[in-house]
Amino acid sequence: MSLHRLTAITLGMPNVTEAVEYYTQFGLIPLEPTPGDDNHWFGTVDGGRQLRIVESPVRKLQSVGIGVDDRDDLGRIASSLRRLGVASRVEGDQLMTIEPITGLEVTLSVTSRLKQEVTPTPAYNSPGNIVRANTRAWPMPGRRPEPVRPRRLGHVSIGSTDRPATMRFFTDGIGFKVSDDVGDLATFMRCSTDHHNVVVNAAPVNFLHHTSWEVDDVDEIGRGAQNLLAGHPERHVWGLGRHYVGSNFFYYFRDPAGNFTEYYSDMDEILDDQLWQPGVFELDVANSWSPEMSPSLIKPDDLAELMAGLH
Repeated sequence: MSLHRLTAITLGMPNVTEAVEYYTQFGLIPLEPTPGDDNHWFGTVDGGRQLRIVESPVRKLQSVGIGVDDRDDLGRIASSLRRLGVASRVEGDQLMTIEPITGLEVTLSVTSRLKQEVTPTPAYNSPGNIVRANTRAWPMPGRRPEPVRPRRLGHVSIGSTDRPATMRFFTDGIGFKVSDDVGDLATFMRCSTDHHNVVVNAAPVNFLHHTSWEVDDVDEIGRGAQNLLAGHPERHVWGLGRHYVGSNFFYYFRDPAGNFTEYYSDMDEILDDQLWQPGVFELDVANSWSPEMSPSLIKPDDLAELMAGLH
């Protein structure tokens, strides 16, 4: 696959100051803006500069970046988009286009593949498999004293008023692969070895459902949740749990504008497309275990305002 990762996203937010505070506490790394850019940038441990926050009257995923291997990839993608009737332009090592249903700006850039250093995590004992003997999982005092830092942006999930058309844009136009479907509600697609990098949901309005950020393991999800929810119970949405589609552990939160953000770890990795068989699953079996799903996951609390363009 010539596509290899999500590079960066831009979130439009009506309350930038609160958003900056939230994503800093979430564990993203505040970065110095590029010259002439007065917006707020955040980085991840492995992915570098991955989140830009700009002022917007309505919460919105404004742009998403995708990494490709070389300029030949840009030419092939431009041709595929033309066959769909979608305009694009190539400037140097970048291709810019717009998904016609949601209005999402998509930029494909020639960039290096992500290399992640292995971070040691505690050995887990299991029945009959004692791999951590005569020692505690964490040294004392303080256990893991360092703050939780997301390793990279994993995926974005968007609502589309025409899910099949948006799916075709990403698959037939850009070159994503379909990993799984949940009924006629959602399509999980990948541009890397991750099970999914973009999820397209059927929705009555185009909107951002959630962004998802990889952490080292389920302990980091728990630690991050404890820190993020301390004094802010309103941020809780759903978790802790484990998805069946994608297999990842998860915890969902709500940022000040109403976007969901997710910590995740241990996702299915698809190294050989020929060995993966996409499935179609019903919503009630899409998760292995979790507390009861919050109704806001299906119908966000501000959906009416989004439909009216007021929020």
